[in-house]
Amino acid sequence: MTARKTTRILTFVFVAASLLAACGPPVQKSEFFGKVEPPPGQTLRYITGSEPESLDPAMSSGQPEARIDVALYEGLVEYHPKTMEPIPGVAESWKVNGNASEFVFFLRHNAKFSNGDPITARDFVYSFKRGLRPELASRVAFLAWEIKDAEAYNTGGAFVRDPKTGRFVLASEAEESGGGGAAEQTTAAATGEDAAPDTEFHRRMHQPNRLFVPTDEKERAKAFKANPKLAALVEGKELVPATADDVGVEAVDDYTLRITLRQPAPYFMGLVQHQFFRVVHEKTVEKYGVNWTKPGNIVCSGTHMLAEHKPYNELVVVKNPYYWDAAQVKLDKIVFYPLDDQTTMMNLYKAGEVDATYNHTVPSAWLRAGLRQASDYMDAPENGSVYWQINTTAPPMNDKRVRKAFAMAIDRDALEKFRVVSKANNVFVPSGILHGYPSPKGYDLDIEGAKKLLADAGYKDASGKFDASKFPATSVEVIYNTNESNRQVAEFIQAQWKQNLGLTIGLRAIEWKTFLSTRAKLEYKGFAGGAGWSGDYMDPYTYLGLFATEGGDNGTGWYDPKFVDMLNAANREPDQAKRYAMLSKAEEYLLDNAPIIPLTKPATSWMKKPYVKGMYPNAATLHAWKFVYIEHDPAKWDRGMPDMTTDQLAEVKE
Repeated sequence: MTARKTTRILTFVFVAASLLAACGPPVQKSEFFGKVEPPPGQTLRYITGSEPESLDPAMSSGQPEARIDVALYEGLVEYHPKTMEPIPGVAESWKVNGNASEFVFFLRHNAKFSNGDPITARDFVYSFKRGLRPELASRVAFLAWEIKDAEAYNTGGAFVRDPKTGRFVLASEAEESGGGGAAEQTTAAATGEDAAPDTEFHRRMHQPNRLFVPTDEKERAKAFKANPKLAALVEGKELVPATADDVGVEAVDDYTLRITLRQPAPYFMGLVQHQFFRVVHEKTVEKYGVNWTKPGNIVCSGTHMLAEHKPYNELVVVKNPYYWDAAQVKLDKIVFYPLDDQTTMMNLYKAGEVDATYNHTVPSAWLRAGLRQASDYMDAPENGSVYWQINTTAPPMNDKRVRKAFAMAIDRDALEKFRVVSKANNVFVPSGILHGYPSPKGYDLDIEGAKKLLADAGYKDASGKFDASKFPATSVEVIYNTNESNRQVAEFIQAQWKQNLGLTIGLRAIEWKTFLSTRAKLEYKGFAGGAGWSGDYMDPYTYLGLFATEGGDNGTGWYDPKFVDMLNAANREPDQAKRYAMLSKAEEYLLDNAPIIPLTKPATSWMKKPYVKGMYPNAATLHAWKFVYIEHDPAKWDRGMPDMTTDQLAEVKE
């Protein structure tokens, strides 16, 4: 889309938006919403959300970035377009050992980068270790911490060694001494490791997990203060800094990759689909540094490659001729548009200027007016949780009674009615999404209970009852990113707290990229709104694991070794029902400490023209673009929700 055309479209949209504001939402009368005319050829015009924070797959965690990364980069495995389960990517097959602590991937020999260079196991070793580099400061590097010694390397840790004997202190010794934040590891059992030849590195990986401590003296002193027994283990020992060579990922040969974990992780196959684990081109990254993702520099590994990027305007990708399954890829071009305003994107869609939108894009008022009945409206349960984060490090929110009080003063049933497509959710892991997972008791509306907690925290009058005038409301605010739906929710909850607690909490909108940085650095006071999390895989740990670390997408400053121990114990449990019950107990502990306020569980709620085929309302609204295409024969168009019951790829490919 040219700059002139963009201006024309936006002018049209703003005029249309003004008319709609005056006349109300459009009433749906025809089968489809708006103009239905396929673009020529195989070009998809897609609204992907906010301007991407980065095109480096190791540096972003949001859906706007993930939707683009899925086109530009491929991983060992890819998302099934309907079920989101792992399907072969660069790896054509894999083997998992008996307790899910070791994974061996067998790479296809015809996988290539967009410049024609072959993709080998060594490229994945480089990509994983690069993402873990401490100096890269990736906010999502924690996703790889289950790989043996990845956390030690990524956090700048050092192993503890006796200089006289050369023996390393083991993580289990620290656990026996009372544990500590730096000694969370447990030994991964070595059973069934016969999928690839044994090596010296492999044998090293199956030695007991070593204790590691921070190399930074201040951080180490903080760890010792938290656990004096840990200091005794380190006294008189030497510190050996962890390096990339310690990380448990190994290229056994050019086409065999072995990953050894620090403990069993039954969810790892789903986790490795994430963009963090997708392969990048070493020579390009090292040559161009921070500019390696610029058009003209970038080398891709996915179905498509970057052709053009005009920030806040459009990002264009074109078909990668060297992609190993290029014959399956039908889309010659995808044009991604970064937009947040719902009215703007819906008018572009109605005018036929775009072919599909991302999730949560249809305004509630439009659905009430009948748009839900349109055959091109996509709606299905979503593996997601909408919640607010709380900065637990600064008063008054450093008191869990205060945090719980705010969580208890929200009517989630009223919020559900207000949001139309979202469902009330009073727990963190979305209830009813993961089969067999028993949700703990969550937050119900309890105004008197909330007031009592605030009074117990010291905000009370002479009679001991809660006094709103005593609460420092000006020391607290809600920040939220500029997405329109986030503003609507923020205003709704602001009104709830005013009505139920007599407190007026200020609101402040922040651009998406600034919001992410502000939240990660805890540079906000009070609440970070719009912190929805889309599950990276179908397991409770995709949510609970966010709080297994202090950094990354935690964004609250809350970290508790007891909680981490509960998660680790659950992941060592081979029985799925027992493991789920243990994870539910951990979630209950998390909710009692209240670093977050769960609000709703979303539905997908987006639009897709009937001629867009192979694009499904899956649980994460992440699309394997190789299966998407433009169908020019109206007789083959989609009418209504596609069949999501079959998981056969043959049916998907048609």
